[in-house]
Amino acid sequence: MEMSELTGIVLDACIKIHTEIGPGCFERVYEEALNYELAKRKIRVERQLALPIEYEEIFIEDAYKVDLLVEDKLVIEIKSVEKLSPIHFKQAEPI
Repeated sequence: MEMSELTGIVLDACIKIHTEIGPGCFERVYEEALNYELAKRKIRVERQLALPIEYEEIFIEDAYKVDLLVEDKLVIEIKSVEKLSPIHFKQAEPI
């Protein structure tokens, strides 16, 4: 599946969830709902996937946790805030 098609499916699911649940829930509620919506659409999702980082001579096994990894290529970092700040974008930056 092409990335543009995949992101379209994810965005459609997000809009449906936001329309039904609305703002203000905990991130884990949106994560669970998005996982459910994508599974209904036969989209493969991994949740709370731990990713490592190397720093000098050490290897930190679970330095990051990805909220959702969709089809092994799209990282979803769920935020339930009124406004995104620069640190939120930093959390999703590739190393």
